[in-house]
Amino acid sequence: MAITGKILNYAMKKFMKAEAAQNARVQVELPNGEIYDMSDILLLENRILGDSETHRLVFRCQKPIHNIGKIIGKL
Repeated sequence: MAITGKILNYAMKKFMKAEAAQNARVQVELPNGEIYDMSDILLLENRILGDSETHRLVFRCQKPIHNIGKIIGKL
């Protein structure tokens, strides 16, 4: 199941209650385990396939410029 904008908004509001999350670096982990920095967020319009698929949010990534070290835990 894909994440919708509504689900993303709900999750982000929960995360943003913590100051640690507000100042955290935003990254994306690929299926092969590589981690990239998020560089852009785009709202794009689709060809109309149905009522629920007229737009999409696209997150662009780039290879990290600065390595921040090994992840030591999940909060």
